[in-house]
Amino acid sequence: MHFDFNNKEVDYILWNQRLSAVEEKRDLGVIVDKSLKSSRQCAKAAAAANAVLGMIRRTFLCKDKQLILQLYNSLVRPRLQYCIQAWRPYLKKDINVLERVQKSYKVDFRFIRNGI
Repeated sequence: MHFDFNNKEVDYILWNQRLSAVEEKRDLGVIVDKSLKSSRQCAKAAAAANAVLGMIRRTFLCKDKQLILQLYNSLVRPRLQYCIQAWRPYLKKDINVLERVQKSYKVDFRFIRNGI
């Protein structure tokens, strides 16, 4: 992977074999691309969290406030916060992607609280 805008992207050779250049690399579940933006990682984390939220909505008939809060804290939040120190989103659009997941939970939680 080549970093920097002025990088001439030369070929690297290791043990007489040319190393191929890649646009992005996944390491420990975190996606790093050559521009060091976290957009793909944010989208991946949001999709995983939304999938778990959907599973919770479909699976649990009991919509007790404490139960839903505990499920959210134990199943959804870890998907949003995994290695966040490494890929900290700094673009507003990436932050909005992650906040949309939390807002959808709050909307569902409001329906549960009102008994609808």
